[in-house]
Amino acid sequence: MGTESENNGVLKEGFLVKRGHVVQNWKVRWFVLKSDRLLYYKYEGGQRDSCHRGTIPQRDCKITCPYLEYENRPLVMKLQTSTSEEHFLEACTREERDEWAAAIGAVVQNLNPRDALTTSPSKGSTSLQLHNVNLSQVVDSMYDVHNGIRLCSHVEQGSSYTNCFSGSAVVDWLVFNKLALTRVEAVTLASALLDEASLRPIGIRSADALCNAALGEQFLDDSTALYCFSQNFHKRGSVKAEKSRSAVELSGKVVKRGYLLKQGHRVKNWKVRLFVLRAEPGFLHYYDPSKDDITPVGSISLRCCLVSALDDNGIPSGVKGKIQGNLFKIITQTDTHYYIQAPTHEERIDWIQAIRKLT
Repeated sequence: MGTESENNGVLKEGFLVKRGHVVQNWKVRWFVLKSDRLLYYKYEGGQRDSCHRGTIPQRDCKITCPYLEYENRPLVMKLQTSTSEEHFLEACTREERDEWAAAIGAVVQNLNPRDALTTSPSKGSTSLQLHNVNLSQVVDSMYDVHNGIRLCSHVEQGSSYTNCFSGSAVVDWLVFNKLALTRVEAVTLASALLDEASLRPIGIRSADALCNAALGEQFLDDSTALYCFSQNFHKRGSVKAEKSRSAVELSGKVVKRGYLLKQGHRVKNWKVRLFVLRAEPGFLHYYDPSKDDITPVGSISLRCCLVSALDDNGIPSGVKGKIQGNLFKIITQTDTHYYIQAPTHEERIDWIQAIRKLT
């Protein structure tokens, strides 16, 4: 494969998780959208390969967004080429997925001006209809004294929760009030409310499931998963600290998420991780995007931590390998050092500012 000119006609670029063709595992790749094709590259250590590893031609390409066949990966879109070859790509947020779908759709339309782009939703999915849903109105309807969702008290593992409702009750209500046609659509809508922090998970089950939110804002259509309106959170009793630690960490509002590279502690290699920044309590969790596990690979408590950008000239102390810059460092209250690389200068600034607000 020949070397691509890095900035020649780049329309959009960034990390996506791609399902393999032969071995159907998921791997992070750097994608570059051009005027007629989508290229993808491997990251080795802290550097992107100079040669692309694959090409997805865009002429007569069909997009399915969202593609909801993967239960634990609800942020996937499918591209089908003119030769019927299928590519499954996962973004880190709903917004990022939809931006990629829109950018690819614009390229396809430009290549096929006579044909309208067909965004083919999966059976039972909402396609991109959430763009036309007023989430504030949905929440107002749920609040309605007469016709809104019924607030109840629930007990879970020794703790009592008031003014809350189950995930299945939310789905039932959305379908009954015709705000969603199917339960799958209702889960998609409820996930958006969770992502907007209009709803909040409470209790062990829903908070633990929010790990999936890092890979797709997973909302549980389940009678044992408890949620509440964000401003009406009340809790009585207590759960043993050992049992609730991860749930408490993961119950905070998601402030930011995205793909970053992290240097390992023992083996000083660089790997792409999905980072999720949460507030109240302030934690930075990171996940292995090649897996659909709900458990973070690790977590960083942001209480009294220090975060700073590292010089792009040369290799800073503590950093191994040939890296491309855009590094920053987090030093925790216990003096643990984390070295992280953002894909762009702008993203490094955004992450540092967002983390500093929670320290």
